[in-house]
Amino acid sequence: MKRERTSSQKIILRLLNQLKRAISAQELHLELRERKQKMGLATVYRSLEALKMEGVVQVRTLATGESLYSSIAKDQHHLTCLNCGQSIPINQCPVQGLENHLEESHDFKVYYHTLEFFGLCHLCDAGYS
Repeated sequence: MKRERTSSQKIILRLLNQLKRAISAQELHLELRERKQKMGLATVYRSLEALKMEGVVQVRTLATGESLYSSIAKDQHHLTCLNCGQSIPINQCPVQGLENHLEESHDFKVYYHTLEFFGLCHLCDAGYS
């Protein structure tokens, strides 16, 4: 049974749709404060978790352990440098066929997927040569 969204969840989802970028819960909390939306950090975390479980918000965990949240517009794929933290988006999806196969073969509804490759960008790699 689908639950009714709380007012906090509606505000957060609206803001994520406006931002059109991934953002940490702490940054989201600051953004809400700047927009004169009074909401505690714990409420932000609870709302993000509920929206994630509903399948309308996706979370991406960086190599640093920080989680970034965004509304689900499309799957995300990145090359992430372990040294400087630069994250380069990859526009093509090399696993879309696998996702479709898994949905069918396991009777599983996939909301989104992320694909992350970790290594060194060309500038950091040059510094280690």
